[in-house]
Amino acid sequence: MTSFGFQLPNFSYGTPDAEMFAGGLARVQAAEAAGFESVWVMDHFYQLPALGGAPQPMLEAYTLLGALAAATSRVQLGTLVTGVTYRNPAMLAKQVTTLDIISGGRAILGIGAAWHDIEHEGLGFDFPAVKERMDRLEEALQICRAMFTEDAPSFTGRYYRTSDVRNVPRPLRGTIPIMVGGSGERRTLKLVARYADLCNISGDADTVRHKLDVLRQHCEAIDRDPAEVTTTRLASLFLTNSAKETADTKEFIVAAAGAEALAGFNIGEEHELINQVDELVAKTNLDTLIFNLPFGDPDTIRRVGALLSRSR
Repeated sequence: MTSFGFQLPNFSYGTPDAEMFAGGLARVQAAEAAGFESVWVMDHFYQLPALGGAPQPMLEAYTLLGALAAATSRVQLGTLVTGVTYRNPAMLAKQVTTLDIISGGRAILGIGAAWHDIEHEGLGFDFPAVKERMDRLEEALQICRAMFTEDAPSFTGRYYRTSDVRNVPRPLRGTIPIMVGGSGERRTLKLVARYADLCNISGDADTVRHKLDVLRQHCEAIDRDPAEVTTTRLASLFLTNSAKETADTKEFIVAAAGAEALAGFNIGEEHELINQVDELVAKTNLDTLIFNLPFGDPDTIRRVGALLSRSR
């Protein structure tokens, strides 16, 4: 049965800074009450261009997740996704394990090769070429998995190393699920097949189906059962109240991001969204659909949760 996740995409709801966290928490708690099974935050230090860019507020992901863990009881919690360039992977494993303890065993490590060069430049992070970032990602995956599951692992790679590293307390479930974000066919999905418990892919049904076929091929090449990888898709969702509002929303998105961007959105009235979700699941057999609601207030999030429950 398909599950649903909620991503908190921004904090710009016209509230003062002192009320910013309360607004985000209200949305997360509405998502938990509405039946969403996971909550995700972006791991960025600058807001993304489509949501206003660097002048807009952005909270640090793991500090935020720790606070959300203490104020929720059921949803799984993770980043979608951490950039490998932002943190030493051993420190990252410790942060995610701490989140697991705070949340009572609900942490997921989401990680990818990073991409937002503007914030790297602003914060002084190195932003190497894509091959090096992918190599770093592979080393980080090995370090994090070992720190989740072994007593005192050592690792020596080209970019990172550990020496009899201790990660105490240990994850409450004996490990922490790892999501690799991205859908590059030659390298990213190969890393998913070798190291990850979850993948995250974007796009329309045909794109997702193709990417999952590639993932299955990578799994089969190493004799791994593809069913061991939980498949997820991230999209922005806009619940509209009329055909005109639907048309206006699509026009706005095309003007802001181009016609090809519509593949990453689900837009429509209630019956249209139900049909879109049902069709997507039927064509792709995805395990989890993750949605952000860029302008959604808690009431809208509850409406969407109730709507999605009818599509299970």
